[in-house]
Amino acid sequence: MSLYGSLFRSTTIPVLQQTINFSEERHAVLAGNIANVDTPGYEFRDLSVEDFQQRLQEAIRQRDEPAQSRSPGDPSPPPAEDPVAEIAEHPHTILHHDKSNVSLENEVTEMVKNQMQHNLALTIMTSQFRLLQTAISEKV
Repeated sequence: MSLYGSLFRSTTIPVLQQTINFSEERHAVLAGNIANVDTPGYEFRDLSVEDFQQRLQEAIRQRDEPAQSRSPGDPSPPPAEDPVAEIAEHPHTILHHDKSNVSLENEVTEMVKNQMQHNLALTIMTSQFRLLQTAISEKV
């Protein structure tokens, strides 16, 4: 892995990227629920925030574990695959169907909360990129 790849991976940017991807996927699912609120027999769907958070936490632990368990002089490279990057590959595994009658107000509330999470992750990611840009552009 290159120095830049290692530097980038050590930031919170990959985690924020997965959070943004998840919130975009969830937004589309919630919008579909709102669009079909009056459709007879429609089963409301959602992406489980709890399952996503649990999977992301586990991926972060897996990503950070090799770095902590290796000694400073250990020549073995870190794992080539980034477990955080694999979170977005299978969003359907956290999709569930809700057969209850969910109100329009509940769906809109969930959509607003999801949008706030998305905006927060984007704001933090933008800040991270600015910090990296500042660090790179500083002259010694």
